[in-house]
Amino acid sequence: MNDAATQQARSFRVEEFDCARPDGTVMPIRVARPAGDGPFPAVIDAHGGGWFMGDRNTNARIDDTLAANGIIAASPEFRMPPSGRYPVSITDIHLAIRWLKANAQRLGSRPELVGALGTSSGGHQVLECVLRPGEPRYAALALREAPNVDARVAYAIACWSVADPLRRFAFAREVNNKGLLDAHAGYWPDEAAMAEGNPQLVLARGLNGALPPLLMLQGTNDDNLPADMAENFAGAYRSAGGAVTLHVFPGMPHAFVLRQPDAKESKQALDLIVQFIKAQTKRV
Repeated sequence: MNDAATQQARSFRVEEFDCARPDGTVMPIRVARPAGDGPFPAVIDAHGGGWFMGDRNTNARIDDTLAANGIIAASPEFRMPPSGRYPVSITDIHLAIRWLKANAQRLGSRPELVGALGTSSGGHQVLECVLRPGEPRYAALALREAPNVDARVAYAIACWSVADPLRRFAFAREVNNKGLLDAHAGYWPDEAAMAEGNPQLVLARGLNGALPPLLMLQGTNDDNLPADMAENFAGAYRSAGGAVTLHVFPGMPHAFVLRQPDAKESKQALDLIVQFIKAQTKRV
């Protein structure tokens, strides 16, 4: 973080909550929230890991930094393959967004201050929720205590995200990356599903709803994604009428904020996230 963000740092606490699904199972949610009464901005954070790795603690560095700077960060432990193949994991994240909005006041926020953040494959899933909050398949899990709360968010952040799964699959085949190919095979039923649950193609087909302000972060030395994926998505978002800011970090690898936490670029990225969220919620 730069000096401005560091000067705003405050104490925070980490708590565990459960979000109930209609079938009686629960989704654990790690919530890092600032000390004090608020109201604070709040964000759902969906972790990456190729759709099949990671948990609610994966993005703790990001979440705790947000909380230390006056932002509530809630990270759901959504289902992953084999039980959480597409679109099951997205229904969990969609439910988590509605849970955060429904519980915003008791956590020290307000529903209109809630946004969504995703990293890598988590970015893909968040973008699907952001672009299509009313999609019936994604909204399939009822939030019993607040059935009328929707999944629309005030802003979104996509970090080194799989914005075009079908193209990323083609890229993985071109470079013969077995890890990426296995991840796609484990999560997606087939290529038709990769085309259907595809943020880039959602925009191209005009299937999206209203577009909230979007921040995108991307390194140029990312061997998990085609080099122009972030730029292509940002262009499509603008063409669809959305406001988007893309920050590119020369030489940085995939998930650089988590892999190289002490790098100046990682600290800059975290500060950009903090300042973006505060700028968006200040307007509310």
